[in-house]
Amino acid sequence: MLTGCTPWPEELQRRYREAGYWEDITLWQMFEQSATKTPDRIALVFEDQRITYRELERQANRLALKFSEIGLKNRDRVVFQLANSPELIYAFYGLTKIGVIPVMALPAHRFTEISHFAGHAGAVGYLIPNQIKDFDYRELAGEITVAVPSVQHIIVAGQANEGQHSLTDWLAEPKVPGDEYRGDQGDPEDVALMLLSGGTTALSKLIPRTHNDFVYNCRQSSVVSSIDAKTVMLTLLPMSHNYNLGSPGILTALASGGCVVIASSINTEHVFSLIEKEQVSLILGAVPLVTKWLTSDIPEQHNLSSIKIIMNGGAKLAPELRQRIQTKFGCVFQESFGMGEGLLNLTRLNDEDEVILHSSGRPMSPGDEIKIVDENGNEVADGEKGELTCRGPYTIQGYYYAPESSANAFSPDGFYHTGDLVCRRNGYLYVEGRIKDLINRGGEKVSIDEVENHILADDRVENVSIVAMPDAQYGEKACAFVKLKAGQKLTREELTSFLLDRGIAKFKLPERLEIVESFPLSPAGKILRRELRRIIEETIKAEQESEQAKQRVSQL
Repeated sequence: MLTGCTPWPEELQRRYREAGYWEDITLWQMFEQSATKTPDRIALVFEDQRITYRELERQANRLALKFSEIGLKNRDRVVFQLANSPELIYAFYGLTKIGVIPVMALPAHRFTEISHFAGHAGAVGYLIPNQIKDFDYRELAGEITVAVPSVQHIIVAGQANEGQHSLTDWLAEPKVPGDEYRGDQGDPEDVALMLLSGGTTALSKLIPRTHNDFVYNCRQSSVVSSIDAKTVMLTLLPMSHNYNLGSPGILTALASGGCVVIASSINTEHVFSLIEKEQVSLILGAVPLVTKWLTSDIPEQHNLSSIKIIMNGGAKLAPELRQRIQTKFGCVFQESFGMGEGLLNLTRLNDEDEVILHSSGRPMSPGDEIKIVDENGNEVADGEKGELTCRGPYTIQGYYYAPESSANAFSPDGFYHTGDLVCRRNGYLYVEGRIKDLINRGGEKVSIDEVENHILADDRVENVSIVAMPDAQYGEKACAFVKLKAGQKLTREELTSFLLDRGIAKFKLPERLEIVESFPLSPAGKILRRELRRIIEETIKAEQESEQAKQRVSQL
């Protein structure tokens, strides 16, 4: 395995192979099986392009050759920041075929993040779009090559600057017989790609995922979500994110012989026109998108009878909203709770409504080992809250070149401490929030998720995020940031009355309400609670300083 990574112990490797979890094939070979079986089936739809498996394979092979010709080789790392497009998929497969390791950055990342990823990974290449809206990634690439001298190759989807390579020009070259890569390929036991840790509190750590573990990740998630050759998957969020890449994601759909429809916009009218036109059966959604759809009348203007599953990932969706999805769209809702480090939990399509609406699913693999522990590391009884820890055939054993972080996050026997506060009932996990997301109000612990779920039941509310705000007497109190539906109004007194009518304990009531037009989001679409905490802390500080100034004036 690549230096700087922690392999699974030999005993676990043997166990995973004997159980059939590890196939000892690469991600490229997994795709190649589909391309060989159904070469003429449509693999990708993007705008006016309809791309077969044969064409996808041909373009990926071409790029594998081009990457090799400019000097990229097995185990090299490249920062991979392409936007959603067929080129992203061609390039990803082209890199993994020759054993080059993409570090999966997101389009929203900028100099601070990219320079960190490139420097930490020792990257030799950087793949970018040319420009999105008014941001020119080619200029960013120039800054990166100065800051991180190891980065020698800039590869651009679109027009390239001098000294950079154009992915688009490579793909447009006439095909020449024998024009494909025939050299060394990736090793199933080695690192296939690097994902990014959550990164909502600090710069992301690099998560090394091997071919064996990520192939299994794709295979097993397809089983649990019934993804097969008939599946038409709509992808809306960044495809370099774990959820949209392989959990279940585009690699899973392509490994199953299905079709991936890539939306060029998340505009609601565009999304639902696309669903109707392409007969989409599976939608990979997220909280911000789902809440927008549920308050729009646009879906009713389209024939959406093809939809079988709407999945939510990235952050937990409230039970109230899950029910509304099933009612509004006449489909099955599926909750996905996972992490780049590995473990993936999903509700099952035939689960009872109580489980589908309230749980965060259960581990997708029989090989997943779960322990829920208290602050002393002791396992708690079912139904009691504790930290989720896990180990399994697709959960890593440590971060890339991060011994201190790995020692803090992984136990000596290889269990990953997720930082998620959960309880387990009948094998299903119920996420109560992050360990650090509890509000400690003078010793009383308040679960943010619990209160948010109550607030989302208010018909005036589109979305909510609760954070701790400083308080001199109690240490912390709850502040609710609320986005209202169009035309609605809400006061704190009205919110308090609504929550008391639902039987909530008084100490759990938010003691401040901030109405917002939008939420600060991470590149992966998660609400940045740390940014909301900063906002309310600065607001309170300014109010206190203003009050102190008034008092000084009154004493003159």
